[in-house]
Amino acid sequence: MKIGVASDHGGFELKKYITDELRKSGHEITDFGNSSFDKEDDYPDFVIPLAKAVSQKNVERAVAVCGSGVGACIAANKIKDVRACLICDTFSAHQGVEDDNMNLICLGGRITGSHLAMEIVRTFLLAKFSGKERHKRRLSKIKSLE
Repeated sequence: MKIGVASDHGGFELKKYITDELRKSGHEITDFGNSSFDKEDDYPDFVIPLAKAVSQKNVERAVAVCGSGVGACIAANKIKDVRACLICDTFSAHQGVEDDNMNLICLGGRITGSHLAMEIVRTFLLAKFSGKERHKRRLSKIKSLE
């Protein structure tokens, strides 16, 4: 799967770990930065290009990491056709895809440990949108706001 990743300083180490693990699993990774640790960087500089890649279908799914995951989520959801959510558990990781066709997850680099983060990411990547009529109807109502 083609997966995009991005982080600021608050998520830099967790993003590196996730990226390495995903590559070992055979995924094609596009890293939108930051490519080096910079305690003065800003998450929108990396998350917005990542979200645009999702919107333009240059990547199939994406993972954004900042300190708490909140800022990354707010930024990503400003981009048309992106459905991002801060995820802290595996149930939400698959349910968000199955019911809401979530295509970008946000994690907190200072909140979520690396092993749980990988479990969340793997669950997110394996999940499929159900396509049920009620879910399509709800997504249509959200899409009308864009």
